[in-house]
Amino acid sequence: MSNLVADDVFAARLTLTNVSGAPIAAGWTVYFNACRRVLTGSVSAGFHLEHVNGDLFALRRPDDKAWQPGEVLDVRYEAQFWAISMTDAPLGFYLVEADGCTVDLGDADVTPFARPEQLQRHARDVLPPADAAWRWRENGGLRLLPDEDVGRITPTPVSARFTDARCRLSASSEIMAGAALAGEAALLRALLADLPDGDGARILLEIGAVAADGPEAYHLDIGPDTILVRGAGAHGVFNGIQTLAQLLDADGSLPCGRVLDAPRFGYRGMMLDVARHFASVATVKRLLDCMARYKLNRLHLHLTDDEGWRLRIDALPELTEIGSKRGAACGHTLPPSFGSGADVDTSSGTGYYDAEEFIGILRYAHARHIEVIPEFNMPGHARAAVLAMRARHDRLRAQGDIDEAERYLLSDPYDASVYESVQLWRDNVICIAMPSVDRFIDTVVAHVAALYREAGVPLKTIHTGGDEVPLGAWEGSPRCQALMRERGWMHIGQLQADFVDRCRAILARHGLAFAGWEETALVYEDGGPGFQVYAWNNAWGSGKEDVAYRLANAGYDVVLANAANLYFDLAYAKDPQEPGYYWAGFVETRHAFGFCPLDMIVSAATDPMGQSVPAERLAAMARLTPEGRRRVNGLQGQLWGENARTRDRIEYLAAPRLVALAERAWAPDPGWCAIEDADARTRAMDDAWNEFANRLGQRELARLDRAPLAYGYRLPPPGAVAVGRTVHANVALPGLALHYTLDGSEPDAASPRYTEPVEAGQGAAVFKVATFDTRGRKSATVVIALDSHG
Repeated sequence: MSNLVADDVFAARLTLTNVSGAPIAAGWTVYFNACRRVLTGSVSAGFHLEHVNGDLFALRRPDDKAWQPGEVLDVRYEAQFWAISMTDAPLGFYLVEADGCTVDLGDADVTPFARPEQLQRHARDVLPPADAAWRWRENGGLRLLPDEDVGRITPTPVSARFTDARCRLSASSEIMAGAALAGEAALLRALLADLPDGDGARILLEIGAVAADGPEAYHLDIGPDTILVRGAGAHGVFNGIQTLAQLLDADGSLPCGRVLDAPRFGYRGMMLDVARHFASVATVKRLLDCMARYKLNRLHLHLTDDEGWRLRIDALPELTEIGSKRGAACGHTLPPSFGSGADVDTSSGTGYYDAEEFIGILRYAHARHIEVIPEFNMPGHARAAVLAMRARHDRLRAQGDIDEAERYLLSDPYDASVYESVQLWRDNVICIAMPSVDRFIDTVVAHVAALYREAGVPLKTIHTGGDEVPLGAWEGSPRCQALMRERGWMHIGQLQADFVDRCRAILARHGLAFAGWEETALVYEDGGPGFQVYAWNNAWGSGKEDVAYRLANAGYDVVLANAANLYFDLAYAKDPQEPGYYWAGFVETRHAFGFCPLDMIVSAATDPMGQSVPAERLAAMARLTPEGRRRVNGLQGQLWGENARTRDRIEYLAAPRLVALAERAWAPDPGWCAIEDADARTRAMDDAWNEFANRLGQRELARLDRAPLAYGYRLPPPGAVAVGRTVHANVALPGLALHYTLDGSEPDAASPRYTEPVEAGQGAAVFKVATFDTRGRKSATVVIALDSHG
């Protein structure tokens, strides 16, 4: 697809063929999505390639010739930055003919990235590609552990002691619980339903004193005939049940012993972006089930963005009538983004939750002791809402109702501001000087609060986004400039800080706490109100690595959402076939596991290009004060949706990184940061990772294979090298099975299992190997060419 032209420019080539068998009349346009901006003037002669808005581009041939059957169009251009991954390639092609007829063409076939210049971003990129040999080296320090050396419970509890005695449960085991634990008893009964019938130990669920702090603490006492699950509250009992489930074998047996447990952090969350691509209720519930298994307790639901508004608001039906639909239809429908496709009805960018569906999600989460925090992103990232309210305005104005038309308008019709967001939108910012904006927010908040009340679920916090407002926004807005003159404000930051204060006040009137991304706090020059801030933009080498600590030290409650460790939409590895962006680096499961929340600088990684961060820069970074440490509420994994069009992709990106997040957020401090000697600290972290990798490979992923959940986590491709005609292979999560072939066929679960180096016979030309789970699913296949002279 590309050749590197300069450090920040690459060359691309599109080959388009008319395979329809009929000529396409002059005047056609081919649209596609691309995350890299095409450079003006770089397109080959005879074609015009225009940036429409966002990631949508339009290709035209300005002559008056028809596109003949079989005719091949060779379009070459240059684009910004680089292309080293399938994710960088254009996608979501569709044709609009001269008569307006639209044909969805799908994604392009992309020539494999193979040449050296296609695997490095530029000369400063020293990060090696994650090929089979690289994986072989990376996995080299791992070893398969005996069963007794692998933890039985994930996340790791405060203490656990087991004996050789066994307890047995059955589908008919008696469950004793008071009315306050009826929900927990019902979930436990469902857990036991698939066990064999017959006699089984009884289970007592109770709320009472636990020798550990917090409402989520629990004590689990497993005897031969009786199991006691005692929680400091109902949530603690639920957590104890999750641990009980992990200890339970398929035949109903489990070891006798005692577990005492409580979480390290109170906030342990996952953010799911359903705005960029819609996720069904069933997909959200599957994520909730996976979170509950590992004792995560917050689902941050990113409901709105430039590309979609996903919750119906009764008073403002246009928000979903327009803001939830993407496609190439005429009118106010949002354009295709991120390859969502031209057809509105089948688009992965179309969809919303009505009241019944959203209430169902809330109740499902609440039964699993997971708080749903809704996010309505503003004032940037708000294009779907801006266009929907503009359509409402136009409709009512045409009817002559001027006052009502302007009641919820979010844009200044005379705004001449020139800006472009990181995602290339030029019209995605709310005009925050208009009283109608406050009325809009209050109406949305009131509706959301009513949905929570109907669900019988407490609403505590609303997240209002606040990130990535592009430079130049509001500078050309007469309304904004007038307000700034009226208040005596000298710079745009004061305007935005006022908007944050107004949002806080609206939420406070509804009895709700305010939360936002780190930018909502950074707009205050001299400190600001103490609200919950989600710190995210900390890529190593960015100069912002310590923002979370500076905010916590300044009095803000902070949730660590660090991109370099906890952005699960980023690609796992520098492999062209791995889906996901990589602007903050590549995020392996180990990066989430090895995160040191309260002293992340001591375990600083390389920057996204593989370069070490200078020691003097690390030394200058802020550390947490004792008060700042108390302000770190917890951790959250982010799963942004640009590259998650399907449930399969969501689950692939989420897990097993989600399990590593849960380990780090719940388990006691492993003490790595207290080890002053760097070599000793590295050895301790390597040993801990080896045990956790074995826990995933030998226990946890097999649990995720089981029905009814059967979660679609990522299987790591094997590492492999050939020495002559002897092939060596290994895996990142010891315990997972490797199967191989030597006859050129694709390996499956019935193929020979790799247990030791394979000597290939003279007739074999390739060695193919893949990682398999207990269901027979496999990773990407690794192909090793064999030395014909060996």
